Amino acid sequence: MNAFLGPLDKNGRIPAQQQTLVSAFLMSAHGAEARQLAFTLSGSLHYAWEVELHSQYCREMEILSLLARATTWVPIPALAFLLWQWETAWLPRPVERTIDREQASLIDLAAFGHALHTVVRPAALLPGGFRQTDTFSLALQRIEFESGRLMQAQILFLKGPELASVREAVAAAVERRHAQVRELWYGMLRGMGIEPGARHSLAPAAGYQSSLKSPADLAREASDVAKAP
Repeated sequence: MNAFLGPLDKNGRIPAQQQTLVSAFLMSAHGAEARQLAFTLSGSLHYAWEVELHSQYCREMEILSLLARATTWVPIPALAFLLWQWETAWLPRPVERTIDREQASLIDLAAFGHALHTVVRPAALLPGGFRQTDTFSLALQRIEFESGRLMQAQILFLKGPELASVREAVAAAVERRHAQVRELWYGMLRGMGIEPGARHSLAPAAGYQSSLKSPADLAREASDVAKAP
C-alpha cells in the first residue's frame, strides 16, 4: 500500500485512472452538497444565513467546474457501482430532536459540508516530484484551500447560539456524517492501493466537541483566511 497517488508518468502527471476515481468521488460529494444548497436557496434571499449559503453554493459550483475541466477522464467499469454507493450516502438525512424540519435539514446540510471539507484532503495525496503546472494537481490544491474557508463558515453555524438548544443532536449529526464520508473516502483510496492515514484528514470526527474553538475565535480566523492571497 502506498501513501500517495502514482507512480507519476514520464511527464510528472498523476495516472489518468487515479485522476478519474478521485475526481469522480469529489464531484459526487461536492455535487450533492451543491444540489442541496440550491434546493435550500430556492427563490429570493431573505435572511443573513441565506447569503452565506449562497456563497457556499457558488464555491461548490466552482469546484465542480474546475474538476470537470482539469481531470483526464478514462472509462472505469466499476465506477457505476461506486457512484450509486456514493450518491445514496449523500442523500439528505434530516436531524431528529430539532425545532422543525427546516432546521433539521439545515443541520444535516452543514454537518455533511463540514465532514466533506474536513475529512477529505485531496492535496495530501500528491506525491513529491509532481509537475507543478499540472492542472489536476493544481485543482486538488485549490480545492483543499477552499475547503478550509468553507469549513470555518460551517463551524460558525453549527456552534452558533441558534442551535444551543439542540447541541446534542448537532454533535450526533456531525459525528455520523464524518464517519460516513471517512468510510467512503478511505474505501476509495484503499481500492487504489493507498493506505489512508491522519495526513488525509484535517481533523478527526471524534475531536469535534473538544477541538472546535469559540465562534469569536473562528470568526477572526475566517477573516484572516479570507484576507490571505
